Amino acid sequence: MADSASTPPASAPKTGITEEGYLTDSWYLAAPSTELVAGKQHRIMVLGEPVVVGRTPAGEAFALRDICPHRLVPLSAGQQLETDGEWTLQCPYHGWRFGTDGGCKLMPSLTDDSPYDSSKVKVRRYPVHEANGAVYLYVAHNPRADTPPIVPPPEFGPLPDKPGFVIHDVFNAHMDDAVVGLMDPAHVPFVHNQWWWRPPSTGLKLKEKPFIPTERGWAIDRHQPSSNSKLYRWVFGGKVETEIRFQLPGYRWEIISNDTARLLTLTCLTPEAPKRTRITQFTWWTGAPLLHLAVPIAKPMARKFLRQDGDMVDLQNMGLAHQKAMMWIDDIDIQAKWYQRLKREWTECRSEGRDFANPIEARVLRWMS
Repeated sequence: MADSASTPPASAPKTGITEEGYLTDSWYLAAPSTELVAGKQHRIMVLGEPVVVGRTPAGEAFALRDICPHRLVPLSAGQQLETDGEWTLQCPYHGWRFGTDGGCKLMPSLTDDSPYDSSKVKVRRYPVHEANGAVYLYVAHNPRADTPPIVPPPEFGPLPDKPGFVIHDVFNAHMDDAVVGLMDPAHVPFVHNQWWWRPPSTGLKLKEKPFIPTERGWAIDRHQPSSNSKLYRWVFGGKVETEIRFQLPGYRWEIISNDTARLLTLTCLTPEAPKRTRITQFTWWTGAPLLHLAVPIAKPMARKFLRQDGDMVDLQNMGLAHQKAMMWIDDIDIQAKWYQRLKREWTECRSEGRDFANPIEARVLRWMS
């Protein structure tokens, strides 16, 4: 009797990542604090899902799935009303009210003798964390999960309560391509070559930077910045040190400091759709009075810097329309490889139910830029 062909076991579904390649069980930037006005709410997209973010009249930031389960109308189109002592968001269609915990608090059309229990109706709630002028939301892999986040909110060290300024942009790219573009060290003299930042006259110089593993990411360890970075000298005066860090799912921050001043620029990537990534950049500083005077100039400069990266992504899309595979070489593309390795490790550790183990090892990278 011939052996029957056995069916290979189905692979277990991956945890920690969506089909589109976005990491879950992770914190993403929702909005700057100033964009959440008390008593108001608005719609954003996060990982391809509609989310209503807002702030109650009492000052509490919240985030819910922006779809009423009744007739699927966006809750963001409704209004905030008080219900039995708590603030709720009322759907504009039939007046269903949902608390910031996601639970339905009122169905006005129900009669007193109705057997229907409105408290059993819920919309997805996203845990929210607000700090230093930024609001983050946590996206669990299981949309029905009602357990605390498995990782703490992002932490960037001591910062003022509010940023000095914030800029926005949107890259027409998958988040992976946006991350790789922003972490690429070799494009600077070609894409960002303006008089105030590494002008062409300085030419290319050998860069040797020490990289170390960090929590769910990596960092260029503290070092003196390149001698051709004139802006550092103008703002801080004298000797400064800089440090650049990346952390999953999409946070890049640079710290420039000396004995009297500290500046931190944080770039947050929030995937909205497969080819749309929202970029929000915060800048905080202490002890650098010149920066307060320079904001009217520094803000448009920073906006131009970011848009130059976005323009290059648009050009890259012209090639991606015909070819998906890219060429990555050492050492300039090591960070792109690290990013993919970190994503794989995050997915594997979440799927296997174990702790994250950073696969990156400390090393010095060398390139010309």
